[in-house]
Amino acid sequence: MIHANIKDSQRYEALHPALKTLFDYVRNNDLLAAPAGRITIDGDNLFINVSDATLKTKDAQKLEVHQKYIDVHFPLSQPEIIGIRHIDTLTEPDEPFNVADDFAVYTAPADNYLVVHPGEFCLVFPEDAHAPIIGTGKLRKLIAKVRL
Repeated sequence: MIHANIKDSQRYEALHPALKTLFDYVRNNDLLAAPAGRITIDGDNLFINVSDATLKTKDAQKLEVHQKYIDVHFPLSQPEIIGIRHIDTLTEPDEPFNVADDFAVYTAPADNYLVVHPGEFCLVFPEDAHAPIIGTGKLRKLIAKVRL
C-alpha cells in the first residue's frame, strides 16, 4: 500500500509501466467535471472508474481484494477514509473469489485506517485488503485499475 501526494507520483512510476500514463492523465485532465463512468486509457490494462459515492461508516464497509489489478484511489471532492489489512491476516472471504469480476470481500475489520485527501492517492496491491469509501456525505472519486 502506498499513500502519497500526486505531486510526488514520479517516485512510484517505476513500480508498473502504466503508472506514468495514469498519473499524467490524472494530472492533465479535469476529472472532477468528468461524467461518472469508465474512462478507458488502454483497454482492460488501464482504466479509470469515475464514481459518485455515498460514504459509509467503518462498520458498514467491507474489505475487498483483487488479484489481477492494482487499485489506485483518488478522492476528488473531499477526504476519504480507507481501511487496510494485509490479506495474510484474513481467513475465508464471505463468498469464493469471483475470478470474472476479480473481487472478493471480507467482513473482518480493517486494522489500520488512513485519510486520503484530494490531491493524494492510495495505491493498493493484491495483498492489501482495503475498505474504501468511508466517511460521511457524498464523494466524487477516481478508482484506477492497473492490470498486473
